[in-house]
Amino acid sequence: SPLLAVSFAASCGVPGIALLTLAVNPLTGALGAFNIFLYTCCYTPMKRMSIANTWVGAVVGAIPPVMGWTAATGSLDAGALLLGGILYSWQFPHFNALSWGLREDYSRGGYCMMSVTHPGLCRRVALRHCLALIGLSVVAPVLDVTTWTFPIISLPINLYISYLGFRFYKDADRSSSRKLFFCSLWHLPMLLLVMFTCKKSLRDKEDKGDLLGESHGRAVGNRL
Repeated sequence: SPLLAVSFAASCGVPGIALLTLAVNPLTGALGAFNIFLYTCCYTPMKRMSIANTWVGAVVGAIPPVMGWTAATGSLDAGALLLGGILYSWQFPHFNALSWGLREDYSRGGYCMMSVTHPGLCRRVALRHCLALIGLSVVAPVLDVTTWTFPIISLPINLYISYLGFRFYKDADRSSSRKLFFCSLWHLPMLLLVMFTCKKSLRDKEDKGDLLGESHGRAVGNRL
């Protein structure tokens, strides 16, 4: 029943938020609470109202890795936003390709999905965010999250999903959508694994900070 569903959700959500707040940090707890609100009060009812639900749902899916970053660092910095951005963009080729084969079901259920009401936009958005993954991978070393080997090593898999996104955009059939969807299933863990292996170590960042500090000290000494 609806009452049982709400009771079960509350019995999980309230202790979960409390645990994150008290045992991790308040920032992570606040993000968890915000995500529950976004999912239940915004994303879910919007499914029957507007195709904008997909963009809201992508934010919902992007917040958990941000919470992982804030749990480890206690701050909402560039690395957190980069991880969230990668998850945000990845969800569009993943979900848009999946929804393409379920258009009839969504239509009968009364759900407003891009694949039903705006099929051209559905394919364009999927391709757009496939290409965005390439750009986000390049941004990672700029933000000092990874080394410059990350965008190079990740380029083949990013190009491949972009190629499948282009085929989905051009062909607009179930075959191309299935290929893009199944590629998305292994693309994300592969991309994050490469990102993990290419991450900047804490020692490298500390050494860089020390060098900057020494340079600043010498510059001040020279001016004096």
